[in-house]
Amino acid sequence: MKRLVLSFCLMLSVKTGIHAQTDSSKQLEEVIVTANRFPQKQNTTGKVVTVIPKSVIEKSGGLTLGELLNQQAGISIAGANNNLGTNQDVYLRGAATGNALILIDGVPAYDPSTIASTFDLNHMALDQLERIEILRGAQSTAYGSDAVAGVINLITKPSPQKPAEFYGTLAGGSFNTFQGLAGLRGQKDRVRYQLQYQRHSAAGFSAAYDSTGSAGYDEDGFRQDILNGSMQVALGKQLTWRANGQWGRYQADLDAAAFTDEKDFTADNRNLQLGTGLTWRLSDVSLHANYNYNASERNYLNDSLDKPGFSTFAEEKYTGRGHFAELYGTWQLSEKWRFLAGTDYRWQNTDQRFFSVSAWGPYETALDADSAKINTWSAYASAFLDSRKGFFLEGGGRYNVHSRFGDAFTFSLNPSFVWRDRWKVFMNLASAFKAPSLYQLYDAAVGNRSLQPEHSLTTEAGLQYMHPEKSFNTRLVFFAREIRDGIDFSFVDFRYFNNNRQRDHGLEWEGSYRPGKWNLVANYTWVTGEVNTTKYVYDPASFSYVADGDTTYYNLFRRPEHAVNLSAGWQATERFYLRISVRMAGKRYEPRFMESPLEMDAYQTADFYTEYRPWRQVAAFFELKNLFNAQYFDVAGFNTRPRNFMTGIRFAF
Repeated sequence: MKRLVLSFCLMLSVKTGIHAQTDSSKQLEEVIVTANRFPQKQNTTGKVVTVIPKSVIEKSGGLTLGELLNQQAGISIAGANNNLGTNQDVYLRGAATGNALILIDGVPAYDPSTIASTFDLNHMALDQLERIEILRGAQSTAYGSDAVAGVINLITKPSPQKPAEFYGTLAGGSFNTFQGLAGLRGQKDRVRYQLQYQRHSAAGFSAAYDSTGSAGYDEDGFRQDILNGSMQVALGKQLTWRANGQWGRYQADLDAAAFTDEKDFTADNRNLQLGTGLTWRLSDVSLHANYNYNASERNYLNDSLDKPGFSTFAEEKYTGRGHFAELYGTWQLSEKWRFLAGTDYRWQNTDQRFFSVSAWGPYETALDADSAKINTWSAYASAFLDSRKGFFLEGGGRYNVHSRFGDAFTFSLNPSFVWRDRWKVFMNLASAFKAPSLYQLYDAAVGNRSLQPEHSLTTEAGLQYMHPEKSFNTRLVFFAREIRDGIDFSFVDFRYFNNNRQRDHGLEWEGSYRPGKWNLVANYTWVTGEVNTTKYVYDPASFSYVADGDTTYYNLFRRPEHAVNLSAGWQATERFYLRISVRMAGKRYEPRFMESPLEMDAYQTADFYTEYRPWRQVAAFFELKNLFNAQYFDVAGFNTRPRNFMTGIRFAF
């Protein structure tokens, strides 16, 4: 921890700053964001937005989406540095999984079959993305359920304005890793199109950690295929129609549990996304109609020929389906006022089946889609004031009607002030909610159909400085969040229930400094919190646990209290680029059933990246990750990647 604090002080002394500007010479006010569902200059909103631009994504050839997100302020992704195919838990500002909403081109993405309705990041390849917008704080007024700690908007690549462009990536690296991508995109008259295929595979390494070093754990492989396409047609000067689709499948070898190998446990996960939409634009009015269908299927098979566990055979199948439809518009009422209003409808269901065989015979549970289904209707509106004198004000509300729990209302209020085009001070007061998942509501063993949504209230305050020449930018944000009616699990009747109250708070600092050909980037996150919930004690007489009042404890498990990310890039020549990145994560705690949490050691890793462009259309890259071969654990008992590399080429003709 002393090293973390020392590193932070050193960063302040060299004026490092905001990641939104990494590898970009554009001025801050030229960065366009969609935090409020319409394009606007970043300095005209008081929301806390970090943009990972195209230039950064292109220079991340050896990274996965989870690894890149893990380098951002306020984000911790458990499993991002583990074996490919590992489930990745997204923690934003210390909030639990499922409290950070993933968007794909502004449309919510989720898996109704999971415990917290979370979207699997493994289904999105970094090569698909044009940029990423990370919007922190309570955002349910704009985006509905799950946006408790913020949203991560994954914005896919547009087609270029030329008849045809063939592009691709060919790369390989440690653990027999292979990445191949080929695509065709372009524009012909009024039609823009894109079609892309990607293959990603690896022999991998053992997911479970062999604490003896001599147990002979086997390698756990991974294979993935992703096919996606899109089309956009200008039906007139003001009207545009678009359609998009993606199918993805990955197969991964799994291990039985922490520290426990398994030689015949596999996952076969699939995801289908289909969408269409219309946009009508006039000078002062913009209307949008969108529809999206999302289907996921997760299959797990354990033949247990190796038999390290309880069952000799286990088969699980989880299917989730979701429909999303929305209609919204923005109106420029005057030079100073803009208005946003919209409505959306969400419907989802799930089929789930678990079957196992053990010494006690067969066991089966099932959840049927005819009963495990919900729908939500919402209406929302917001107003935006630009005083033209540096003062900005955003405010709005959303009304939600859920088929199980009824009504929920959220609001947001966000004033900000920019002084002399250098200083920006801002505040946010916003509420949010997270609806209980289908599993939490309907599972025959642990579900509770009377569950209420989690409600939260978040306060933010921050200060940002922008150098007149835009070579130095920095932002400091304080936040505090309280969650009421938290969904917890009872060890008395073994069902989900609403009980706990959680309070979290923290600091985020970001900045960038660009002297000449150098680009220095850094961020620091401090987050802490506690939960108040039911206390359970073991009762020997009944051989079970009983409730014994309340207890309060630190519960941000697997989330470092302190985290630092540093990056120094050098554009040596027009064709040659170098970068070194360092990540330092403080101590974390691993939860253990009815035991004190296990303290996980702090760790530091360093990555090296270089890129050479022999021609404008071709780039060769090499990334060496975990340069000093640090051994650390994001999740106790599961391996993270040792020193490894990726090298390859990108091209576009």
